[in-house]
Amino acid sequence: MNQENHPTTVIEKAKRTKVLFLDVDGVLTGGEIFYSEHGETLKRFNTLDGQGLKYLLDAGVSPVIITGRKSQALFKRLTDLGIEQIHMGVHDKYLIAQNLLDELGFDWSQVVAVGDDWPDLPILLKAAVSIAPPNAHLEVKARVDLLSQNKGGEGCVREVCDLILKATGQYQPILEQYTK
Repeated sequence: MNQENHPTTVIEKAKRTKVLFLDVDGVLTGGEIFYSEHGETLKRFNTLDGQGLKYLLDAGVSPVIITGRKSQALFKRLTDLGIEQIHMGVHDKYLIAQNLLDELGFDWSQVVAVGDDWPDLPILLKAAVSIAPPNAHLEVKARVDLLSQNKGGEGCVREVCDLILKATGQYQPILEQYTK
């Protein structure tokens, strides 16, 4: 997902981003669910995605996780990254999202959302910018503003973080911290 390839309207809308709503399975992970012999759920995460989420936090954008499943592995990973808004076991993702926006004093014009399946559609359809990974369900892909180049769990979230950072003018200053 190169910024040059994005429609101007998407970049303009992303300039106002204050909140990034993310699904987990199929977005932060590849969508596979592994169970150990003891019944533990195992998840695989991409370190580039995690670093991008840290940069968003540094830039004042709130990553918010809203997922239908509960997972201790997920909770551990997200808290290690410093993410505070973690909503697991959610059936009505839109309700959680709207309540959170009301609480924070933001509106949908300040939201980028990433999802891959039907339960994500209410949020995706309301967000200023909606994005899906290429491994998303075809009905979701047909309704979003952009498709990432990378699949869920393989750098999709980092692409979205970079898009937001570039649109808000935060990308270059953060990069320069590492290139001086």
